[in-house]
Amino acid sequence: MIGIKFLPDTLIQSLIKGLPNPKWSKEYHMAYIPNTKSNLGIIFNTFKGVVWINYNRFLVNRPVNTSNESFNVAWFRNRKPIPEYRPCPESYLLKLELKRYANNTIKTYVSFFEMFINHYKERELTSLGESDIRAFLQVLIQRNVSNSYLNQAINAIKFYYEVVLGMPNRFYDIERPRKESKLPTVISKEEVLSIIENTKNIKHKCVVQTLYSGGLRRSELLNLKIEDIDILLPNENPSFCLFLFPFAVVKIINRSYGYASPSLRLAHRFRCVVPRQRKK
Repeated sequence: MIGIKFLPDTLIQSLIKGLPNPKWSKEYHMAYIPNTKSNLGIIFNTFKGVVWINYNRFLVNRPVNTSNESFNVAWFRNRKPIPEYRPCPESYLLKLELKRYANNTIKTYVSFFEMFINHYKERELTSLGESDIRAFLQVLIQRNVSNSYLNQAINAIKFYYEVVLGMPNRFYDIERPRKESKLPTVISKEEVLSIIENTKNIKHKCVVQTLYSGGLRRSELLNLKIEDIDILLPNENPSFCLFLFPFAVVKIINRSYGYASPSLRLAHRFRCVVPRQRKK
C-alpha cells in the first residue's frame, strides 16, 4: 500500500478523494491506495507543485547497479591490446600498485601518460626530453583544455620520469598553468523575484525566499529547523537579529503548524525580524 500522511488541509483532502479507490487507516491515521506503478505515477502528477512528497521509501528495495568496472592496475594489465596503440609500460603500473594509489588516480595517470607516449609512439621514452614534454603540453593548450586537465597531464608525465625512473627534479622547470580566479555570478533582484514567482512547490518556495531574504549559506539552511526560529515583530525591539525573515514564509509556517500569530515564539536560538504587512 501507498500511505499518504498529511496535516489537515481542504485542498489535499479533495485531491486524495480524486485518487483511485482511496481508503483511511484508523491504525496509522493516514489515507492509502494500492501500491502499483500506475498509482505511484498518479500521486506524483496529482500533487506535483502542491505538496512535497517523500519518495525515499519507494527506493529502499531498488537494485543497485554493480556492473561498473573498477579501473585498477589489474584491469589495465589484462585488457585486450589495441592495434597501433602504445600501452602503458609495466614499470609504470607496478609503481602505481606498490604506492597503493587510488583507482581513480590510477585511471587518470595511465590515461594521460598513454596519451603522451602515443603522441610520440615512434620514439623511445628515454629519448624524450623537456622540450618534447613542452611541445605535447602546447598541443593540449591549443585544444583549450582546462587548467586542471593540464595539471593532471603534467603529474602523469612527471610520475614516470621522477618516480618510476628515479630522476628527481629533472622536469621541475615545467611551468604549471596559473590558478584561475573566477568572480561569482550575482543575479539581479528581478531574477530572484522571477525564481520565486515561478516556483510552484510550497516547500521549494519557502527555501528560495529564506535563502535570498536572509543571505543564508546552504549548510545553514539545511540545518535550520522550525524550533530554531524565534519570530519577533518589529515593535518588540530585539537586542540582536540575524536576518530578515519573509512574512510569506511565516504565514506558511503558521498554516502548516497551526500557529495563529506570526509573533508566536518558537525557540530562543535564532532571532528573525518579521516585517508587518502594509495595508493597501
